[in-house]
Amino acid sequence: MTDLHHLARGDGRRRAAQLLEQFDLTEAGRKPASTYSGGMRRRLDLAMTLVGRPRVIFLDEPTAGLDPRGRRNMWQIIRDLVASGVTIFLTTQYLEEADELADRIAVLDHGRLVAEGTADELKRRIPGGHVSLRFADARSLDTAMSALGQGARDNAALTLRVPSDGSLRSLKILIDRLDERAIEVDELSVHTPDLDDVFLALTGNSSNEQVTTR
Repeated sequence: MTDLHHLARGDGRRRAAQLLEQFDLTEAGRKPASTYSGGMRRRLDLAMTLVGRPRVIFLDEPTAGLDPRGRRNMWQIIRDLVASGVTIFLTTQYLEEADELADRIAVLDHGRLVAEGTADELKRRIPGGHVSLRFADARSLDTAMSALGQGARDNAALTLRVPSDGSLRSLKILIDRLDERAIEVDELSVHTPDLDDVFLALTGNSSNEQVTTR
């Protein structure tokens, strides 16, 4: 790769050593690439891409086939590259990956762009957010249902599911209403749609979707 970028021999060796160290491949650099694990090969591919110090990189499913540790290591490498000023276009079918890494997300359905925005913007487009409340006894559940005037109750689990957009304002209104009636809540949890929900809603649960992140 250093020859392809027309680096002088000394400069090429220094650049290769720098990248091998950056990607924790210094020891492996003395071994044939055919002996590398899947994670090591992914890191080597990216290291070779960086020989010419590109400012824009396209990555096609860079963590496919990696174990959880290898995936998170690759995520950190990508974050570090972005922090250094590199622009990365990344395609992935792992929605958690898109949520973790992307400043902006484009959802493709059979090659057609169906949505674009930040992860939060896309999540807000999908209904289904709610607050789940769990109570110590049926009497508290009855009182909460009366005070809030809405929600889906589960008598066996002593829980009440109240529609919510997950915003701080809506959560404060809910808590204030409970507080006004001195209703004790054993457990409160906020549930908002994730990118899986967004993906399925926007693509109609088809089988050939793709997420492109930036």
